[in-house]
Amino acid sequence: MAYTTIDNPELYFQVKAFSGTGSSNAVTYDGSENMQADLLWFKNRQQALNWMMFDSVRGITKYFYSNLTEAEGTSSSILTAIGSDGFTVGANNNVNQSSNNIINYGWKAGTSFTNDASATGIGSIDSSGSVNETAGFSIVSYTGSGSAATVKHGLSTTPNMMIIKNRVTASKDWQVYSPVNDPTDALALNQTDATGDSNVYWNDTAPTSSVFSVHSGATNTSGAATIGYIFSERQGYSKFGRYIGNANADGPFIYTGFKPAMVILKLSSVAGENWYIFDNKRDTDNVMTQILYPNLGNAEATGTTNIDFLSNGFKLRNAGDFLNGSGRTNIYACFAENPFVNSNGVPCNAR
Repeated sequence: MAYTTIDNPELYFQVKAFSGTGSSNAVTYDGSENMQADLLWFKNRQQALNWMMFDSVRGITKYFYSNLTEAEGTSSSILTAIGSDGFTVGANNNVNQSSNNIINYGWKAGTSFTNDASATGIGSIDSSGSVNETAGFSIVSYTGSGSAATVKHGLSTTPNMMIIKNRVTASKDWQVYSPVNDPTDALALNQTDATGDSNVYWNDTAPTSSVFSVHSGATNTSGAATIGYIFSERQGYSKFGRYIGNANADGPFIYTGFKPAMVILKLSSVAGENWYIFDNKRDTDNVMTQILYPNLGNAEATGTTNIDFLSNGFKLRNAGDFLNGSGRTNIYACFAENPFVNSNGVPCNAR
């Protein structure tokens, strides 16, 4: 039986907690032989400052505030280098305020691709980017057409989650295609909205193993440079899905097939609730209580919405309505610290 194709998730995904210095700060990822991140997401845990997101496809001088609709900004002094085992940040409070606790999430892509749609017959919009087939992750750059179109995503398997951002128009939300979506639904990373019925974003069409579909709006504005972060499930490494709350302190257990390093959660069936992130570096023991909200610039909170990270999944530990309301649908995206059982049949330990 194949338990996983990735025995060491740290080669493809890292959670890094570090202390800001207020000056040039070279940060090394933990325990990685060669983890050069292509997508880097930062949050100052102690201050009400915006999340910052960078990627190697747009170039490290280009950043987003991922909790806002703002167009991308440009600076050569925030993220100043991406190395083979880490990154260097400059004197910026969002990513490196002196004596502040900072968290970084990093994903590796690494193999460049380009697609001339008219020449290959794959998709109808040209695209390019960086892909990691092993980890099921790609970064895709394209220019919107303003009408129904398809875009090559670079993977050979169907995406389970896609996060798309218009780079140049300040009023456009971050659009998420998630496991709760059918192709008519929309969900915004920077909002508290529930999923909404719309053909504007995904053209009422599910992604395939080669392309995803767009129509107009934030995912396909005519003439607008656009970026997409595309994730496809890999056994023992990543998992995307949904669960139904039971309003009980003995909440749902979600089997992932690995011990999580990071979980992103969102109540999707009812509007008004934030996105949540839990990870294994800010909270090293169960029950986990340290919360970051990806749609807000708020500092880290100690909440009553609690979960456990287990050797083979995670479990909700509160009876509240935030992520465990009775009959309510929640989505999750989860990345591994260790597979439940590695390719040699050796199980991992619980916390």
